[in-house]
Amino acid sequence: MRADSQTWGVAQIGEVGEDLSADGGQRRAAEVTGAASAPRQRASGGERRRPPAWLEPQLATLTRDRFSDPEWIFEHKYDGERCLAYRDGGQVRLLTRNKKQANDAYPELVEALAAQRADDFIVDGEVVSFEGSKTSFARLQQRIHVRQPSQDLRVQVPVYFYLFDLLYVDGEDVRTSPLLERKQLLRTLLSFHDPLRFTVHRDTDGEAYFNEACRDGWEGLVAKRADAPYRPGRSPDWLKFKCENAQELVIGGYTDPQGSRSGFGALLLGYYDEEGRLTYAGKVGTGFDDETLRSLHDEMAGIQREHPPFERGSLPRSQVHWVEPRLVGQIGFTEWTAAGQLRHPRFQGLRRDKAPIDVVREEA
Repeated sequence: MRADSQTWGVAQIGEVGEDLSADGGQRRAAEVTGAASAPRQRASGGERRRPPAWLEPQLATLTRDRFSDPEWIFEHKYDGERCLAYRDGGQVRLLTRNKKQANDAYPELVEALAAQRADDFIVDGEVVSFEGSKTSFARLQQRIHVRQPSQDLRVQVPVYFYLFDLLYVDGEDVRTSPLLERKQLLRTLLSFHDPLRFTVHRDTDGEAYFNEACRDGWEGLVAKRADAPYRPGRSPDWLKFKCENAQELVIGGYTDPQGSRSGFGALLLGYYDEEGRLTYAGKVGTGFDDETLRSLHDEMAGIQREHPPFERGSLPRSQVHWVEPRLVGQIGFTEWTAAGQLRHPRFQGLRRDKAPIDVVREEA
């Protein structure tokens, strides 16, 4: 199934509906989405069936292929925090992909979801903050770890919730419906005004769109099979086109700082191999500001251990402190070396939305 290009194609969505900035507003998005429809009829005799407490999110698979295909659509890949929003009558829950509640971090999103006419749904999306016209995980770090942010912080670092899928509505599990049908339901179910934004897509020119995204400094694209159901876990129906290499890695230790630097020198990183062994992948010593050096050192000091958590790899032995593998960082880098180490890594932020045991080496 493929949506008609006059409704979903480049001209209307790519140029009118797409809001690629913090202050672009939902004026253009509102032109595309229109007003939300009235709530759908209840699925069974007027008695509301409560939505599930948890649905596992679908995850994209990394690929080096770049393509255009009429059976696929192409969305921006956001540099933020993945969240599923659950609305059950008057209750709203924001859950990260590893089931951590995020209501306290993003109260304005909870308020916007609670204000919707529809009151029984589960939607999937990405929470982002902007640095100019680009989503920035580093900037979002100022909100992720703050509970009950002050009004000043909410103004200084505004967040937006880009919604791209609908999983459940009015007592009905719609995950088996084709993707484009789910997106159309989503678009009409909710009223999209900041901080809620609808994730628009293109259905043509995947390669050109990818080049445009990279030129504009975005993370890349997510290609999705237009007629596919929503499948929990990692799926070949969603493919990541990344402009640069970046992935989550487990923090297993740190080195002492040198010179005038405070906190620590570098983080020691790893991932779990096919046999569940934590494998050393190198260290990262750039990308930290003074506050991160201080706060992350304090957090790691509380989980120190005597022996290294890594089971594979050639480890540094001097001026090293080992920690329990409980923290996950997002790391940008140029490439993997032949020895399995990161080349030119840089720290981008802590991730709370991924369990350490789920961190593996991503390969296309």
